[in-house]
Amino acid sequence: MESLHLRGIGLPDEEPLELWIHDGLISFEPVASATTIRDSGWIVPGLVDAHCHVGITYGGGHETAAGAVGQAETEREVGALLLRDAGSPIDTRFIDDREDLPKIIRAGRHIARPKRYIRELGIELDDERTLPEIVAEQAEFGDGWVKLVGDWIDRSVGDLAPLWSDDVLKQAIDAAHAHGARVTAHVFGEEALPGLIEAGIDCIEHGTGLTDETVELMVRHGTALVPTLINIETFPGIAAGASKYPAYQRHMLDLHAGVKRTVANAHDAGVPIFAGTDAGGSIVHGRIADEVAALATAGLSPTEALGAASWTARSWLRRPGIEHRAPADLLFYQEDPRTGPEVLSTPDLVVLRGRVY
Repeated sequence: MESLHLRGIGLPDEEPLELWIHDGLISFEPVASATTIRDSGWIVPGLVDAHCHVGITYGGGHETAAGAVGQAETEREVGALLLRDAGSPIDTRFIDDREDLPKIIRAGRHIARPKRYIRELGIELDDERTLPEIVAEQAEFGDGWVKLVGDWIDRSVGDLAPLWSDDVLKQAIDAAHAHGARVTAHVFGEEALPGLIEAGIDCIEHGTGLTDETVELMVRHGTALVPTLINIETFPGIAAGASKYPAYQRHMLDLHAGVKRTVANAHDAGVPIFAGTDAGGSIVHGRIADEVAALATAGLSPTEALGAASWTARSWLRRPGIEHRAPADLLFYQEDPRTGPEVLSTPDLVVLRGRVY
C-alpha cells in the first residue's frame, strides 16, 4: 500500500494538521517517500451514522447480502465510515471481511412484543419475563449494543404505549451491562421514557417525547440521545395514514411539531447528542449530511453538529479519530465542511483504512 501525505486544517481544533498514512494507519511522524495527495483544505475524521440499518430494504423488509453491501457502499461514498446499526433482521457480519466497506457496530435484532413493531424485523417476545435472557443473547451476538423497542402504537388503546414493565427493564439492562454491552431503545412518546432511563439505559433513539423532567433524568444518568431528525420528518405522513386512531394521529403530529425545541432543550441541559439518520426502511442511505444540517437548526452549533457525526460520536462509540497509529479513516474537503450539506456530502477524498476512494 502506497504511503500518503496530507496537509490541511484539522477539525475541531481548526489548527494546521500534517499527517502521513502508512500501512493503513495514521502517523504524525514523517514517512519517507510518501506521496503528497493534498496540500491545503480541511481534514475531518470519517463520519459516523450512529443510527442506521444495513440490511433493511427501503420500504421495510429483509435486504439481500448484495443489497446490504450496496447500502454500505452508499455510506462510504458520502464519507460515513463508521455505522452503528440499530437493529437488522439479517446477519451482516460478512461485511467485516470487506476492507473496502465501513465498519459496522451492530446491535443485533430489535427486541419487541407481538404486534408492537414492524412485522418480521425484530424478535417478538410473548412473555416479557424472557427479556433479560434475550437481551443477554443479543449482547453476545452484537458488537457491544442491544436495541429495544421502548414504545409503539398499542391498538387496544389507540396511541403510543410502553412495551415493558419497569422491573423487567431493569433486569434486562443489567443483563446487557453484565455482558459488556450498552442498551438503546426506540422511543417516540413520553410514557416509556422514565422507566427506561431509571433502569439505566445508555441511549434513547428519537426521543421526541422528552420533557423537562425526563431530560433532567437523562442528565443525571448520563443517557445519550440520537434524535434522527430526518426520520421525524416522516411523522406527518405516518399520521395521515392513521385515521383509525385519532389520538395516535394527533400525538404524532404534536411530537413532530415540537421536535426541534425538544432537541434544543436536551442540548442546553447537557444531554450528549449524536447524529443518526435511521437509514433503512423509510430513509435512504447516504444522508448523514442532512442529519448534521438538521441538528444545526435544533440548537447545536455547526461545529457541534458536525462533531455529533464525527469526532464526538467516535469517542462515544469508543473508536479513534485522527490519532497517531489509529486506522486511517478520514475525509478531506477543499471547503469548510461546516458550511452545509452540499459540501459535507461530497468530500474531495474519502480515505478508509488507508485507501483512497
